[in-house]
Amino acid sequence: MWEWNKLVSEQLGLIIVGTALLFILFLIWNIVQGSKLKKMRRKYEVMMAGAGVENLETLLIDLKVQMDQIEDEQGEQQRQLQSIHKLLPKQKAKIGIKRYNAFEERGNELSFSVAFVDNQLDGVVLTGIYSREGSYVYAKPVVNGDSPYSLSPEEKDAIRLAGQEA
Repeated sequence: MWEWNKLVSEQLGLIIVGTALLFILFLIWNIVQGSKLKKMRRKYEVMMAGAGVENLETLLIDLKVQMDQIEDEQGEQQRQLQSIHKLLPKQKAKIGIKRYNAFEERGNELSFSVAFVDNQLDGVVLTGIYSREGSYVYAKPVVNGDSPYSLSPEEKDAIRLAGQEA
């Protein structure tokens, strides 16, 4: 034991200097880490400012819930869009009109045929015939550009014009 005491007493100065250097090194390391932590805390406070939550975990949970709601709404909108795309070709959006003089002996082109069809030329053709005695309107169904009722040349022209629309 006496030998240990002698060894320690001989090296006591060196041990104190080494311990002091180690203490100074740990102190510098602690100051650097404190500075980094302070910068990180400032960034965290800037990020959380105005968020209305107390901590980052609550903020992330709220964002996840909102994201799930947005995904649900987007899925619903996708389904609605797909159903609209299915209905779109069936819309009677193509229109063709043919004005004409139904009675050659009287002037003015006051009679007309209007066709309302979809992409498959399904729809209806309306014909209005004007004469001095009165005005008459007729409607005929159209399937694939034809009708179970006889079509006049003007009605066929109206259906053809509607089918040419882009």
